[in-house]
Amino acid sequence: MNLSEVNWDPNAAGTWPLAIKIATLLLISIIVAGAGFYYITLDQLAELEQYEAEEVSLKASFERKQKKAVNLPDYREQLKQIEASLGEMIKQMPTKAEVANLLIDISQTGLASGLEFRLFKPASAIRKDFYSELPIKINVVGRYEEIGLFVSGLASLPRIVTVHDVAISPKGPIMVMDATIKTYNEESGAVKKKKKGRRR
Repeated sequence: MNLSEVNWDPNAAGTWPLAIKIATLLLISIIVAGAGFYYITLDQLAELEQYEAEEVSLKASFERKQKKAVNLPDYREQLKQIEASLGEMIKQMPTKAEVANLLIDISQTGLASGLEFRLFKPASAIRKDFYSELPIKINVVGRYEEIGLFVSGLASLPRIVTVHDVAISPKGPIMVMDATIKTYNEESGAVKKKKKGRRR
């Protein structure tokens, strides 16, 4: 077959030899398939990858939520226990009227332990979420066992008292302790408001 004798006019395609017709159809099919893949299938593949990634994320999220749902009764029980403990702790916080008496109790605890107070300085209250923190700067002098008795006595007071920023240094036969003692009192009604807000 001499290709120079073929009339390449597309309008005369019906007169082309069979081999050229088949080759032309194959070429057109390849071009159409390539265009379809480029303009349609590539986008669909990218979309499929996005959906597959989203599926993995949703499965992980579902598994996390399922674990939480299974443990929900335990979480509720823990919440009740925490609220009960919080209620007990709040009962141990001095009211504003009791703070003055508590300061006297702290001072007397130190003196009863045999310590000498060189500094006893209550600072301004620091307001927190539902309570106020009442810091007291102290500097006491005494033997090591007297300091131990003092700290132990603070822990046994009926109201919550904690000791922070402790620095103990020897001074001859005695010890000098600098510390911040903190007690706390409830901001009136704050816990009740928080509970009401959570139930809504």
